Amino acid sequence: MSDHPLGFDSFGAGAAPEGLTARAGTPLQPGMPVAERLAVENSIRQVHDPEIPVNIYDLGLIYDLDIHQDGSVAIEMTLTAPACPVAGEMPQQVADTVAETEGIGEVQVTLTWDPPWTPERMSEDAKLALGIF
Repeated sequence: MSDHPLGFDSFGAGAAPEGLTARAGTPLQPGMPVAERLAVENSIRQVHDPEIPVNIYDLGLIYDLDIHQDGSVAIEMTLTAPACPVAGEMPQQVADTVAETEGIGEVQVTLTWDPPWTPERMSEDAKLALGIF
């Protein structure tokens, strides 16, 4: 029996390490316009946890998103559970997806477990989609 709020195992074998970092993209050419935050957020919304039918942005898995003047992006994210089967793959998927955004150069995504994710981080739309009130 899981103690995770959405029914997943919270810790265990195969947990992804704190600080796991994924990188993608190439430097943005000087003088190129840098993407707006909304464009990056919308790119992240294309990434879904395969066990939950909601995108990771609305699940509240993105803790920090910094877009720098040179078009590089630093993202700090978590997962619903450290033992998530895609824990090692999800940060790379986010990095690859954001790097495809026009006006974005190099992307670095770092995985963190602190603070632990809770359902309170979800958007209202995500809570409605999952029947959590």
